[in-house]
Amino acid sequence: MFGRKKSEPGDADGFEGRLIGWRRHIHAHPELSYEETETTDYIEGELRSMGLTPTRFRIGTGLWCDVPAADGATATDVVALRADIDALAMGEDSGESFASEVEGVAHTCGHDGHTAMLLGAAELLVADPPPRPVRLIFQPAEETMPGGAKDCVEEGVVEGVDRIIALHCDPHRRVGEVGVTGGAITSSNAKIGITVHSDGGHTARPHETQDTVFALAQIVTGVTAVVDRTIDPRSGTVLTWASVKAGGSAPNVIPDSGQLWGTLRSADRDVWATAEPVVREAVESIAATYGVRAEVDYVQGVPPVVNDDTCADLAASAVEQVLGPDGVGTAVQSSGGEDFAWYTEEIPGVYLRLGVWDGESAETDLHHPGFVLDEAALPHGARIFDAFARTDRPAG
Repeated sequence: MFGRKKSEPGDADGFEGRLIGWRRHIHAHPELSYEETETTDYIEGELRSMGLTPTRFRIGTGLWCDVPAADGATATDVVALRADIDALAMGEDSGESFASEVEGVAHTCGHDGHTAMLLGAAELLVADPPPRPVRLIFQPAEETMPGGAKDCVEEGVVEGVDRIIALHCDPHRRVGEVGVTGGAITSSNAKIGITVHSDGGHTARPHETQDTVFALAQIVTGVTAVVDRTIDPRSGTVLTWASVKAGGSAPNVIPDSGQLWGTLRSADRDVWATAEPVVREAVESIAATYGVRAEVDYVQGVPPVVNDDTCADLAASAVEQVLGPDGVGTAVQSSGGEDFAWYTEEIPGVYLRLGVWDGESAETDLHHPGFVLDEAALPHGARIFDAFARTDRPAG
């Protein structure tokens, strides 16, 4: 475990060194969603060394922790700060000396940085108690569908919380700039699996059986066409197929089953809530035309994250306090999903885009084996968390 230095948070080198140490330890020891046992142990140890008393989620991994308000504080509104702690099932090719030590698992989405920044915010809040209670949420399983945030909300982690903030590494934004925008900031997602069954047979006599492969091909194009022509294109709804599998290597055998997987994403919450029947009916109609039997596994994912306008203003103020007015940028709505939406379904919140690109090296996208995070961004994130917790709502 990374050893904590004895210098105080006011010592920039010591504080930044601890942030880097936390991040590198977590980066080298990544764990998949709902398996973040050692990561949770590590976070808990660091929080307890600060004098805090964390509580583990009943789902088994992740934890939350309250930082009490300063003695004599009059503000009673509770602010929550959230970081995600899980890694991805993929390899790493970053070239870093502290690269993942776990084959096939890597922090290529920056969650190690998010966790380190929230630990840094915890240290700042303990050293200088805030004017209101602050809840720290170290959330597991963001990379799953519908996401660990849903579990945490169901456990009551946001009960009594007034507002919440999260940030995400943005590898296309320079260090020192943060995207802050009110309104929708991510899209919804849903996972679609389709299994087609037929009697199978000889490719010389497709008329005597049901052509599984041809039916799958028609579903790929036909369902996409139905979505495109029945859902308002202004909603930013996109159906994309990622995998089609059927049969073996024999070119003269019609297989008796095949599978298809993809995702449906939308920038519109109403579409997220109502698209499933459209997909199911389209699949069933096309399958019936070709005499195959189709099973649809539609896994409803997260709704869009919608940033509360007041929270966005508070976040912009926090960013400006840390980085100055030039640090406040805008952010466009992403087509990616984010389970932070389960929090903003319950309480006002804001989701920020934190610049982690050094501005010189080649840009690498999230979920890329070569993803690199400029560690100069870590103290920015920690101090923005801290500043948001201390920023008052506007009067009236």
